[in-house]
Amino acid sequence: MMRVVFAGTPDFSVPILQAVLDSRHSVVAVYSQPDRPAGRGRKLTPSPVKQLALQYQLPVFQPATLNGTEARQQIAELKPDLMVVVAYGLILPQAVLELPERGCVNLHASLLPRWRGAAPIQRAILAGDRQSGVCLMQMEAGLDSGPVLAEARTDIADDDTGGSLHERLSRLAADLLARSLADLERGVLEPIAQDESLVSYASKLDKSEAAINWQQDAAQLERQVRAFNPWPVAQAKYQGQVLRVWSAKAIDGGAGKPGSVVAAGKQGIDVVCGSGCLRLLTIQLPGGKRLRAADFLNARSVDGVVLE
Repeated sequence: MMRVVFAGTPDFSVPILQAVLDSRHSVVAVYSQPDRPAGRGRKLTPSPVKQLALQYQLPVFQPATLNGTEARQQIAELKPDLMVVVAYGLILPQAVLELPERGCVNLHASLLPRWRGAAPIQRAILAGDRQSGVCLMQMEAGLDSGPVLAEARTDIADDDTGGSLHERLSRLAADLLARSLADLERGVLEPIAQDESLVSYASKLDKSEAAINWQQDAAQLERQVRAFNPWPVAQAKYQGQVLRVWSAKAIDGGAGKPGSVVAAGKQGIDVVCGSGCLRLLTIQLPGGKRLRAADFLNARSVDGVVLE
């Protein structure tokens, strides 16, 4: 049985922590980001990982940094055999990486070395990748650069969104770790070095990327809509208001100025792009509910409208 320290913060990490809790190994402590303001009242709210840890009455530590002798001493006193890190949000210095007898492992939501970095799920959809997956990686000082110990793959479906792929990869990561714990304990997993010539980086998402540029191809815009659902949500301007586009489909045709509405009906709202048309399927105005395009049209006319 291993003594495991788990470090993670968001929803993605929760099933992976649960997998360790359900195993024969002992989670001796959980590390998570400090509580953050959330909701309309901006009330300090514990991370999803902390909430699960508290249900199991586990010790939870939330340092602002792991640099410094105090943080290192704290982890050393836990006497971990293994540290499992999943979307934690803090860099582990070399002094911490060296503490557990069996090292520190990370579960990363891409097929490394493709999409190292903060937003691998969304970047894979944006790029039109046909496959994604999760890698169990031996951690080292570089950003997601350590050797890969195991991986699991999944196809990216034509209707996958950032949200749906996120959920599937989270479950896949939990299963991969559950299947790998015994081998990690025995130290029999063979580390495979990443090919540095194949590295690509998944930079953090920015709200400014949500704006739809109608000069782009319809297929690219469809991927943008899918990748940015549920955040930051692709958007255009409709009569001076922000129109959030939750789902859309690229279709053929569409002569005219990019952004022009050329058809509207039960099937959706067709907007001219640099190449092809984007059929808006589910949209939302500020303060309103998400609506099927057909329902949106019940109260509004889009004849002659040009979206910005």
